[in-house]
Amino acid sequence: MTRKSLEVMLERIEPHPSPRVDLEQYTIPSYLAATILWIAEFKHGDLSGRTVCDLGCGSGRLAIGSVIMGARRVIGVDIDPVALNTARSNARRLGVEGYVDWILADVRNIEISADVVIQNPPFGVQPSLRGIDSVFLVKALKIARDVVYSLHKAGRNNRAFLGKLIRENGGEVTEIVEMEFDIPPIYEFHLKKHYVIKVDLYRVKVGK
Repeated sequence: MTRKSLEVMLERIEPHPSPRVDLEQYTIPSYLAATILWIAEFKHGDLSGRTVCDLGCGSGRLAIGSVIMGARRVIGVDIDPVALNTARSNARRLGVEGYVDWILADVRNIEISADVVIQNPPFGVQPSLRGIDSVFLVKALKIARDVVYSLHKAGRNNRAFLGKLIRENGGEVTEIVEMEFDIPPIYEFHLKKHYVIKVDLYRVKVGK
């Protein structure tokens, strides 16, 4: 499978029908999800045959994409029942519903384990969500037995902060990949045709 063919498959996954700004719900673009999954599997061999958890899974692009890339079992976690219903429907559409367990929960309250965590957490831009990206990252490091892939806002200060947080929680950053997150105008305050945010993909080995 090529990266482009994976992207085309992920395009079939419907986005959240009514995203909530208070949860910072932005569907990850198919090209970005495909690139992350491609790196995880074909550069590092981190998905095939593994148990994968997607925290804040939304409509399921990373979770479903992990199955397509050969994951043995996938767990998708989200606090929003509408997002999970959309994810279930998407899994059925792509014929992978038997490989994914969907859990309705706040990530702070779950106690599960997986070989790999792959996530696109909220960035914590909304005042009510300040620091939520750190909450997701720390939880991912507790859940993962082997490796974490986590997407965060780019920037020197953020890299320094997240690097320190990862070390304090027993992880080691092995790679940071610079990417761009293209956001369509889905909320009332969006005035442009699209927004491009610089993001970093962190690959973190878990020291357990």
